[in-house]
This record gives sequence, C-alpha cells and structure tokens, in this order.
Amino acid sequence: MKLKDIAIIGGTVIDPSQKIKGKRDILISGGVIKAVAKDIDAGKTEMIDASGKLVMPGLIDMHVHLREPGGEEAETIMSGCEAAARGGFTAVCAMPNTSPATDDAGRVRYIIEKSEYAKARVYPVGAITRGREGNELVEMREMVDAGAVGFSDDGCSVANAAVMLNAMRYADMIGKPVIAHEEDPDLDSRGQMNEGTLSAELGLKGMPGIAEDTIVMRDIAIAEYTGTAIHITHISTKETVQIIRDAKARGVKVTCDVTPHHYALTEELVATFDTRYKMNPPLRAASDVAAIIEGLADGTIDAIATDHAPHYIEKKELEFIYAAFGVTGLETALGVAQLELVDTKKLSWSDVVRTMSQTPAKIMGVDGGTLKEGAAADVTVYDPKSPWTVDPKKMKSKSTNTAFFGRTLPGQVSATVVGGMVYINDME
Repeated sequence: MKLKDIAIIGGTVIDPSQKIKGKRDILISGGVIKAVAKDIDAGKTEMIDASGKLVMPGLIDMHVHLREPGGEEAETIMSGCEAAARGGFTAVCAMPNTSPATDDAGRVRYIIEKSEYAKARVYPVGAITRGREGNELVEMREMVDAGAVGFSDDGCSVANAAVMLNAMRYADMIGKPVIAHEEDPDLDSRGQMNEGTLSAELGLKGMPGIAEDTIVMRDIAIAEYTGTAIHITHISTKETVQIIRDAKARGVKVTCDVTPHHYALTEELVATFDTRYKMNPPLRAASDVAAIIEGLADGTIDAIATDHAPHYIEKKELEFIYAAFGVTGLETALGVAQLELVDTKKLSWSDVVRTMSQTPAKIMGVDGGTLKEGAAADVTVYDPKSPWTVDPKKMKSKSTNTAFFGRTLPGQVSATVVGGMVYINDME
C-alpha cells in the first residue's frame, strides 16, 4: 500500500534529540520524515493542522502487557495497540508474562506476526528463564534472531543470583537489555499494599519497600561486578532512587523507569478499598513519590513506562485481598505527565519527551525517539489545552482498571502517526 504524503503544519515541535523546541512544520513522504522546517509549502499534501498543539517523536512504552496469548478476555495485541495509539504511543514493548510465557523463538514470532496490522509497533520482550520460573535460561540468541528486543521475567524477580548473573552476561554479549522486576518474594509474599501504619490500620498485609530495595542492590552489585548493564523497571521507593543515584555516580551501567501511578498517587487511596488502586509494586508513601519526582528531575530515573496491566473485570471486582494486581495506563500517561509534572513545573515538555520517547528507544535499542530527517515517521500530536475526564467506558483498552478514573486531565492526543499511517483521536 502506497502511503500518502503528509504535512503536519503549525505545531510546536519538541524534539530533544535535535534540541528543537519551537514552531516547525513536518513533511512526511513514504512513511519517512522528509523535512522539519519553518513554513513548509505543503502544496496538495494531506495536512494535519497542529496549530496550538505539541508535535513530538512518537512515544515508546518500554513496559506493556498485551495479554495475548492466554489473556485475550482482558486485552489483545490489536486492542492494546488501539489504546497505545489513543495515548500517543507509536511503539510498545510487550512483556513476556503471557500464557504460555514468551520464552522461545516461536512465541516471539507469533507476537510479531499478530501485530502486523496493529496501530502501534510491537517489540516482544522475551522471558529470562523458561516459564519465568527462575531456573533455566532461555535460548537468548535464537529469540533475538526471531525479534526479541530484551529479556525480563517481569511479574517475578529472578531469585537465584547465579542465574541472574549469567543472564546479564549473555544478554550483554548479544547487546540486549535485561529488564529486572525487583521483588524479594519471601518479604513480599501475600502482601496487598505498602507496609506501614496505614496497612496496619486497614488490616491488610504489607509489602515492605525493603523487598524492592534489597533485590535492586543485589542486581546492581552483579552489574558492577560483571561490567554489564541492568535496567530496573517500575521503581517505587525513595531508597531505590538513592541506590540507583549512587550506583550511577560510581559508573555502574544501570538505568530505570517509573510508572505514572507511582509518581502521581499515594497509598492513602487504598483506604477506599477500590481494587483499581491495587498494583505491584504497590502505591507508596508521599515521601517515596517526592523522591521519585526528584529522581525524574535530576535524571536518576531515565524513563517513564506505563506498566499497562489490563484485567478482565471479574478479576478486579473482588474483595481487595483477592483482586488481581495491576492497572491500565496507555491512554492516560501523557495527560498525567502534563498534570503532575509539566503544569507543576517539575519537568519541562522536553524532559517528558526524553523520558517517554528518546531514552526508551535508546535503552531498548529500537528505532524512534527522534524527528530527524530520514527517520521513520512516528509522530505524536498532542493538544495540551483539551481537557477530558477519564471514563473507562470510552477508552480503547478492553479493560477498565485505570487508576485515574473520574479524573480530569488537561490535554489529550489529537493524532498519532505510525510509519506514515495517521490515526486521529475519535474520543468525544
């Protein structure tokens, strides 16, 4: 299919990869960015009017659960990518805790084939160990050859330090990141929320921050010992932020990401017993949130990822202790970033684009994160003055478990361009 030529006219382009922040037009031809300049003559080219809007490299989510295969009642690759495009994400990295787990080359190929006609690029992340059981390493080279962009046992830590050490060494040899879910299962076992005074008052078993901190320290020590890289996902405690800050100062090859719900929400919401606030890692204390925002501002935290975790309604409409962990995030992430980070002057728009596009592309080793001439035409057009109220029934995800339900966000995505294909927001 021949792609139309497109001109995005009159917007404010924000592209930290080129240090651009100002009025520019963008010309797209054949799915590639042909020019970024002032006052482009669009001629008869199809136009997207971006007046009053922000134009940025397509967002890349490093951490998404598409649930297929095995959990199609909650999400499919196609519906998850619909939600991604709605939220301005042109690419997502699909986590391997599917059923069966993405732990061999055939399952990597399956995800790629199923995503051929999706509204976002899908990059499969393979499991570190067979069945995500923490024992036997997968055939990493074969999976990379099939299209895997990294490795994670997300949902579980790799409890055996020797297995983790070997995984980091092998992944380093083939140039792919290890994405570590950091949680000591012996400390966190059967916990429901952040451990503290509130958990005691509510009668819920706590999940102590030290369960995260100790495994973070272990994996950073392994990275420092081996000279390999480690990426720590969905960090949630002030101690973890400081551990990573100190490790970076020593020259350890460590990067990390945080979710919108962990920089925007606190544990007090759990007092409602609304299961949409049940997640892993759990919502933490206000002091943890403050440290996370400081970490974003000073560059300790490299990226924002949604940890989009859809669940079928029957898994959430239960008593709090029985409900599944996890919240959706693709459709609200950019609006939450504006509300909590930009409008509060804690981060700039350039910082947001860096953490949600440029840096994820770099860490995952995938194309994107830039609007340079010759780059794939993956573009997000965002209207920062178009408020909307989060209504799960109007969202593209098959699941309704958003932690931001009922909130009014200050802006929304008006168009997403993926390889020259244009998807216009149709939300009322």
